[in-house]
Amino acid sequence: MLYKVRDEISKNYDVIIIGSGLAGMTAANILGRNGHAVLLLESHNKLGGFATWFFRDERNHVFDVSLHGFPVGMIKTCRKYWSREIADSIVQLKDVRFVNPQFSVQTDFTKEHYTQVLVETFGLSRDTVDGFFKYLGEMNFYDDARLTNRELFDRFFPGRNDVVRFLMEPITYANGSTLDDPAITYGIVFSNFMSKGVYTFRGGTDVLIAKMKDELLKNNVDIKLQARVEKIVLKDGVTAGVAVGGRVVEAKTVLSNGNIKSTVLGLVGEEHFPAEYVEKTRSIRLNSSSCQVYMGLKEGATIPYIGELVFTSSYPTYEPARLLDLKVSSRTFSVYYPHETRPQSPEARVAIVSSTNCHYDDWKNLSPEAYEAEKLQMIEDTLRGLEAFIPDIRDKLEVIDAATPLTVERYTLHPKGTSFGTKFEGLDVSMNLHKTIPGLFHAGSVGIIMSGWLGAANYGAIQANAIESYLAGRGA
Repeated sequence: MLYKVRDEISKNYDVIIIGSGLAGMTAANILGRNGHAVLLLESHNKLGGFATWFFRDERNHVFDVSLHGFPVGMIKTCRKYWSREIADSIVQLKDVRFVNPQFSVQTDFTKEHYTQVLVETFGLSRDTVDGFFKYLGEMNFYDDARLTNRELFDRFFPGRNDVVRFLMEPITYANGSTLDDPAITYGIVFSNFMSKGVYTFRGGTDVLIAKMKDELLKNNVDIKLQARVEKIVLKDGVTAGVAVGGRVVEAKTVLSNGNIKSTVLGLVGEEHFPAEYVEKTRSIRLNSSSCQVYMGLKEGATIPYIGELVFTSSYPTYEPARLLDLKVSSRTFSVYYPHETRPQSPEARVAIVSSTNCHYDDWKNLSPEAYEAEKLQMIEDTLRGLEAFIPDIRDKLEVIDAATPLTVERYTLHPKGTSFGTKFEGLDVSMNLHKTIPGLFHAGSVGIIMSGWLGAANYGAIQANAIESYLAGRGA
């Protein structure tokens, strides 16, 4: 079994998977469980991709790197493709709050309660609300993608900026959707959440990924960390393996869990593709990136219960562009209470992670001095925002750290530090990769719909099935 950093790759494989995000790991687990020889390559020193964590202060503090929430469907996905133990550790976040100048709402993020709030708090008719949810529930991948989110909301809630803020803001944070994206990228994701609310993994991302690693090894998946793939190798136009660590490892198929543009234009090279496919790839728009501020409390320090997920903004109205401003006016606080979130570690401290969406170039174009100053200002603004809920928070904190799009880019290799992959047009290029080069597949955050934990895991399962069909056709 290959896992330790010093272990050497000594054989060829049925499948090589580049990148260990949730899509790559899920595909690896399925294929390994079904008896295929699988090698999972990860450039970082830990598995998980953007579903990851880090420690501070001699492991006294542990932080999930970003806001992690997913629909109830993740339970079924984990039970089917991972293990019952993992699935049984997924729990609902029952206290989601919205605090801004237009409204203050506390909800469990279910369709039933959202309907109640839209009718009783926002004064909408029950027929309008039911019609909106019915319309979303009937959306699917094959719908006409020309209808935008802006047009969708104008159809049901004309002139109601406050309603749009209530419905749209959490999904913007969840997958980067804007008002100008296709409505199906909002409708499908929102409907998934609305089935039974927002869920997370009880125990923290570090525990989840450790359990997934154990499952991968149990299913005979070879894992090589700190192994950055240099090239996807082709032979006579067919996938033949990868170049990694100065050598070629042969494989019948390759699944890239990297960015689709980086995969096509970098790891393979545009000279191997038809001009039309290259043009489609080049025209794919990357999604936005994100910033985080991490706050860990002193030993024994406590805070009043303020909710588990708090969407807060000081901006007077809902302006999606403001969610991406360098000068942040909107942020989401994820609060990790030890007994609820990390029950396996009674000594764990309270952790608070503030997440904001942003533009990569706003940070990339700063001088080193301005970059550091802007990070400090982001931390200060975050503390001021948190003081509205916890006035003495500064006195309780022991650790404060921050991440920017450049941090995301460094550790995940996502181009421009994108947190949500690509816009909708990326899905078509991704799903047709194996039709362009036999044996080459892609699974990752594409098309917004396939972003986030549930979308990524399910896309990994879809591509694992496609790989098995290809291998069966080869008689493998």
